[in-house]
Amino acid sequence: MATAAVDERQLLKTLRWYDGFVIALANPGFLLLSLAYSVADLGGWGAALLWGISATVAVFINTLYSELAAMFPEKSGGLALFANEAWRKYTTLVGPIATFGYWIGWSVVLATSGLFIGSVIQGAWWPNEPGGSYLAADGYFSVFGLTQFGLPAAIAIGLILAVWLFNVFGTRVGVTFGYIAGMLLMIPLFIMIVVPIVNGSFDSANLTYKLNDPGLAWGGLQLALVWLWLMCWSAWGVDVCATFAPEYKDTARDTKLALRSAALFSMVVYITLPIFFVGGAGPKDVESYSYVAGMMSILGTDSKVVQDFLVFCLVASFIITMNTATADGGRALYGISRDGMTVKQLGVLNRYHVPGNAMTLDMVVNILFVLLIGNIFGVLAASNLGYVLAHMFALSGFVLLRRDRPNWPRPIHLGRIWAPIAGALSLWCLLLTIVGFGWFHVAGGGYSSGGSGAKEKIIGVSVLVIGLLLFFFRRIVQDKEGVHWREDTPTMPNAREAALLQEEMRTA
Repeated sequence: MATAAVDERQLLKTLRWYDGFVIALANPGFLLLSLAYSVADLGGWGAALLWGISATVAVFINTLYSELAAMFPEKSGGLALFANEAWRKYTTLVGPIATFGYWIGWSVVLATSGLFIGSVIQGAWWPNEPGGSYLAADGYFSVFGLTQFGLPAAIAIGLILAVWLFNVFGTRVGVTFGYIAGMLLMIPLFIMIVVPIVNGSFDSANLTYKLNDPGLAWGGLQLALVWLWLMCWSAWGVDVCATFAPEYKDTARDTKLALRSAALFSMVVYITLPIFFVGGAGPKDVESYSYVAGMMSILGTDSKVVQDFLVFCLVASFIITMNTATADGGRALYGISRDGMTVKQLGVLNRYHVPGNAMTLDMVVNILFVLLIGNIFGVLAASNLGYVLAHMFALSGFVLLRRDRPNWPRPIHLGRIWAPIAGALSLWCLLLTIVGFGWFHVAGGGYSSGGSGAKEKIIGVSVLVIGLLLFFFRRIVQDKEGVHWREDTPTMPNAREAALLQEEMRTA
């Protein structure tokens, strides 16, 4: 079997582009995690407009990442590694900031989705159990007075352990599960998007536009920018296809096709689902996260059998998000450790040729989130700080690599216009970060703008600080050398890298 050589244990090249597409099917689940709050804040039309803008931007972003992924066909970790390669000539601090920012943006999905699934299951099948939602005041017991441990938390922890097991025993196990869950995901997507048009349940009167409210700051622009910032962690998530670049059988071709197909599919879903689901089900069910009730309304049935089946399908769609988050976050930590940017223990492959230590850290951190943090959605919003900054560094890195390594072989070489596009998108990330992080707050478990969100912002910044401290620990304690604030970078690949790139260019 062909392999991508990185050390004595190797990442196996077992995936094709359609496997990457399936891995990226987490994105519709990401949309549903925030759809309710976006519709409540923006109205159906407003939510569809901003989700559509964000998903369209993602198409351009992931086109750029196809070139970067093909430039470094043996590097696992995705956009954070691209950022480090481009910026380490100027500062080595970008690498750990981008990686831990990128990682936490993906990692918190485990706790968030797990708790949401727990709430859905409890509401459908065990409504009288303690902990009616993950923010409920009642539970089986209190955890240090910080949270109440109820049934949703127990389900969340069980699912976190399950997806860890799916992934720690090899890439193919997790991807196979993704195919099964992905087929089930298509059922709620069909009901939410297609059925309202076919059966006439769609009513445009259910859709409103709240961004023109005269009481909004900056004429609604502030709220729009805050939401465009919050939407990044969801709508841009197809970047996960680039993380698996070393594991595709044909790195250049499969990476390009996976990124392109996933981004276009996601764009269609992100534009159409808010319109037709809200139009068919009405804003009340959507804003209250009563997605199953909304689908039942669209279908015009109250059958308990249908309800249970839809709960099962919806749960499967959110487990995909957890499965993908485990695989992606673990590879980000693994890749940056291999590049000397965090502790050595995270840069190890287990006997199944996957980064088991990194994925185990993911699992432990998210169980602690479930046990100790009350408002996981707030933490998810705060984690967006690092995630958007990681994109900013990767996109600006595209420009730097074009300038600093003009002769580096590029199996995928985009036209000259893509450099200014990358520069503009990196500035877009900076603008969204300044406005979004500055003005978002969390109220009633949801997102909004115009507040401080102090606790969540402290968590978001703390993750980046921890990333830097681990970088210093790696260099000073583990490597026993001083911190290199800048590093010399090659303008051309070494012999082994050149051979890999030559092969990629031959098959591209």
